[in-house]
Amino acid sequence: MNSGDPIDILISGGGPAGLIAAAAFGAQGHRVLCVDPAPPVTDEAGAGADLRSTAFLRPSVAFLDRIGLWPRLAPHAAPLEVMRIVDAGGAEPKARLVRDFDAGDLGDGPFGWNLPNWLIRREVMAQLAELPNVEFRAGTGTAGLIARDDAAFVTLTDGSRLRARLVVAADGRNSPVRQALGIGVRTYRYGQKALAFAVTHEFPHRNVSTEVHRSGGPFTLVPLPDRDGKPCSAVVWMERGPEIARLQALPLPEFTEALNDRSAGILGKLTLVTRLTTWPIISQIADRFSAPRVALIAEAAHVVPPIGAQGLNMSLADLAALVDLSADDPGNATALAGYGRARRAEAQARLTGIDALNRISMAEARPLRDLRAAGLGALHAISPLRRLLMRAGMGGD
Repeated sequence: MNSGDPIDILISGGGPAGLIAAAAFGAQGHRVLCVDPAPPVTDEAGAGADLRSTAFLRPSVAFLDRIGLWPRLAPHAAPLEVMRIVDAGGAEPKARLVRDFDAGDLGDGPFGWNLPNWLIRREVMAQLAELPNVEFRAGTGTAGLIARDDAAFVTLTDGSRLRARLVVAADGRNSPVRQALGIGVRTYRYGQKALAFAVTHEFPHRNVSTEVHRSGGPFTLVPLPDRDGKPCSAVVWMERGPEIARLQALPLPEFTEALNDRSAGILGKLTLVTRLTTWPIISQIADRFSAPRVALIAEAAHVVPPIGAQGLNMSLADLAALVDLSADDPGNATALAGYGRARRAEAQARLTGIDALNRISMAEARPLRDLRAAGLGALHAISPLRRLLMRAGMGGD
């Protein structure tokens, strides 16, 4: 694509959401350019590799299948058949209450399937390479944007100027596109950070995703396929910032001891098998999700703590709605207005719920931790409410 060429869709951002957006619009036959200042790291050992994982819930899998991506991803995914909540908030870091939310309560099939983020990038990039109407341009970002009713005029950091029928901002929580449009955000800070890494463990996970709650935030183990013949899980360990810094600085033996202490022994002995990566935890929502010829998706629109597998699933719900509304005329005003209203309301509701869950999980005082355990037990005991919560967590599936 040459400078000045008109295109159908410009996607700003080459993370999982942006790459999947390129595949989705490319599958519709649109002429697509996806740009990102950094090339995607598609190897676990590569510098800057994203060692987090994503649990694609049922509605997301249905969408990925519709756009032809799921057959590439499925062979690398571990099914999630049970969501297990463990309260270890007593005097000792031991499981004192365990409650399972079983996908079987909602019918056949798992809640979803889990994959490493670096591997998602690898497989989606392979899909894009087979779409002649899609270009991915690494090392290039969005430098400026003028939004008009008939088109968006975009300046890229390599000096290119493009005219697009629709710009999709998938360029992160500090989105250059959102800033160029002057769209504000509301940000909620917790003083938390998260460690992401992978472990092997003594006991098989049996396709159970486990959140262990004590204080500081949840400690989550999410199934991955076996590694070197051993059961394997992705870990997201949320804590207050100073504690994360302390943990990162520990020698390996001391970190391993702290890791096994925090896991409450749920899967037996855990062994670290990747390096540690860290990122700050916030909640954030944009004041608007659309502007003339522009749609905000993913973290450009909303950021939530990594609880209940909501983050990228919310992003794919954005994308599914946008793709459905944009089939004939990408970026038309009626479609974008409907997208903005519906998706912002949904995102605000989920952000509010996840914010509350995170604050409850951070509780330090023993009476509050005791109350949390009692509340979890009561919610789980009411079968209709338990099923309602599970359906809501999957986006109404």
